[in-house]
Amino acid sequence: MAKLNWGMIGGGEGSQIGPAHRLGAQADGNFTLAAGALDHDAARGRDYAERLGVAPDRAYGDWREMLAGETARDDRIDLVTIATPNATHFEITKAFLESGFNVLCEKPMTMSVEEGEEIVRIAEASGKICAVNYCYSAYPMVREMKHLVSRGFIGKIRLVVTAFSHGHHGDATDADNPRVRWRYDPDMAGVSGQFADCGIHAMHMVSFICGDEVRELSADFASTIESRVLEDDAMVNFRMEGGTVGRLWTSSVAIGRQHGFDIQVFGETGGFRWASEQPNQVFYTPVGGRTQIMEKGEAGLSSEADRLSRVAIAHPEGFPLAVANIYLDLAAAIRGEAHGSYPTAVDGVRSMAAVYGAVASAKERGAWVDARPPMFRQAM
Repeated sequence: MAKLNWGMIGGGEGSQIGPAHRLGAQADGNFTLAAGALDHDAARGRDYAERLGVAPDRAYGDWREMLAGETARDDRIDLVTIATPNATHFEITKAFLESGFNVLCEKPMTMSVEEGEEIVRIAEASGKICAVNYCYSAYPMVREMKHLVSRGFIGKIRLVVTAFSHGHHGDATDADNPRVRWRYDPDMAGVSGQFADCGIHAMHMVSFICGDEVRELSADFASTIESRVLEDDAMVNFRMEGGTVGRLWTSSVAIGRQHGFDIQVFGETGGFRWASEQPNQVFYTPVGGRTQIMEKGEAGLSSEADRLSRVAIAHPEGFPLAVANIYLDLAAAIRGEAHGSYPTAVDGVRSMAAVYGAVASAKERGAWVDARPPMFRQAM
């Protein structure tokens, strides 16, 4: 089967997320890196793209040059990944969708709810894929948990508790480090710091596993380091359309926690627990019974979990392979084989609506607010 042509914008040399995308996209032989505008410095971006094997005429200086160049080609890219600073996501995603390209955008998809709704409409009108890289939903055992929840394995879901908290920004003496400072600067990060950075991964995971959407929320934000304008700690209570109650904690000052992303789902007849630091395992406890460990690669798992498992049981699969699973689903969708379970523009706009809802709630000392984008409130 011929490889699909893939292009990348951003994610240049020294980028935190760029290597994960390049490893993930090419892990299964579905994509080849055919084009790139990898750096805001044109010369540096072209040089790095060529060192990665991109032909000189497809190593572009910026995304506009790449859009024009790829649009004119018969062998244009089948998918473009956007891994640029947050404030540029909307403009680049919009331009490529309108020109007929499939897009995978890093989160947050946009900086406002209105922009997010526009992307949803453009994607629907174009018929092209617009995916968002909520890659934690692509771990095999997360897919297994979703599979079992959807089939009523633990009954109706009553409560979900999740956290995405670390302590890597907890040193006040490091607060002026440029790699840290921008995350709490509204001119660069937008209206929210930690919740928009990490909390929305956890909130998306809740909706993904439960097959339900957040309807309303109440938030408490704190900037525990005084120089920070935006929050570095947040607690968000929420209620879902189906009645499930949710609790979400996210923090960047929780010293001692490393990655700190976990989720617990409690139903009428049992509960599940998954943590990103032990992604091969789901802990299952039936009501009145003992806790059991479900292991990636063992017999009896769903086809969805098996399909995304690459190495034998007891061998760990890490973050780049979760990203690879997003690309696996996208390749299948582009080829018309399946639509997979990749996060879409709808997930992107729902996340942004939750961010703005949490900001509004925190300003009103935890008042309950509607967490849905206006376009989905009107539809009900």
